[in-house]
Amino acid sequence: MARRWEADSAADFARRLGRSAAELGESGGTTTCPDVWELSNGDVAVIGRDLTDAYTGRLPEGVSVGEDERVVIIPRSMIVAAKPDIPDA
Repeated sequence: MARRWEADSAADFARRLGRSAAELGESGGTTTCPDVWELSNGDVAVIGRDLTDAYTGRLPEGVSVGEDERVVIIPRSMIVAAKPDIPDA
């Protein structure tokens, strides 16, 4: 069965959504920080901690993680800061 949506690895990082981890105090002084970016095709890239193994056994009913997918966690402050940059529709 073909997927309805497929990630486009040719899309470029276009603009940060919200503020950087450093601006939000979430960087811990390092350069390896969580982030949220809009890509050139309108999709969104999330850089965060891969906690797939920790969550796989306790996903809500009807939720699954594909073999090539990951559960990525970012600080709440990052998605709240990104909200004004995310269109309603």
